[in-house]
Amino acid sequence: MATQSSFKNAFANYTDYLNQLNEKRERVVKASRDITINSKKVIFQVHRISKNNKDEVLDKAEKDLASVTEQHVSRLVKELQGTDFWKLRRAYSPGVQEYIEAATLCNFCKNGTLLNLDEINATLLPLSDPSLEPLQINILDYLLGLADLTGELMRLAIGRISDGELEYAEKICRFVQDIYRELTLLAPHMDDSTDMKTKMDTMLQSVMKIENACFSVHVRGSEYVQLPGSSDPSYLLLGVRDNEILSDISIS
Repeated sequence: MATQSSFKNAFANYTDYLNQLNEKRERVVKASRDITINSKKVIFQVHRISKNNKDEVLDKAEKDLASVTEQHVSRLVKELQGTDFWKLRRAYSPGVQEYIEAATLCNFCKNGTLLNLDEINATLLPLSDPSLEPLQINILDYLLGLADLTGELMRLAIGRISDGELEYAEKICRFVQDIYRELTLLAPHMDDSTDMKTKMDTMLQSVMKIENACFSVHVRGSEYVQLPGSSDPSYLLLGVRDNEILSDISIS
């Protein structure tokens, strides 16, 4: 009877543990979903940028990102601090990747540099209880989020080209090329490389789209000149050289 009672107690403990783990997983999934939704809003805000409203748009995006950190990432940190958070990685990974994408996009547009993993994890430390092991974003989720960043940078580059900011688009192109080159060297050595392999294919398409767009502007741009005396950049002549226009004006 004592043996049977000990078995019951042991399995009752297992049941309680699994129930608590499932409840925690549900809360983590909900927090991850909220992080994803609100991080996407930050990304959409960044894409409103133009050469006339850059500071205003980025200030708003940074405030929105801080709100995501304080309201939603903090919930995830409280759930996972002091626990074996690798066990629930699949539950929170999508939200973390989207958050990294939003944070690195804001930082690039603001400072022109890449926000590294240590800098991101440093922003999470104040959200943790000092007496518990803090949640730290792992390198795999960081790299997966970085791979997604290139897609947003491709959209940003195309937008900047349409707004006449070719130099900015070329800067984005070089930045994305650097990311792709480094990840190409790193991806084959990653243990869990299935997700990265898919993202690498998409990343290559983004790199090619930016390169083709910048190249097309350089090639096709040489075929267009602005009419003398016109301040309208959309009022152009096709296939006419500057010196031909100037000679026609001097003759008349």
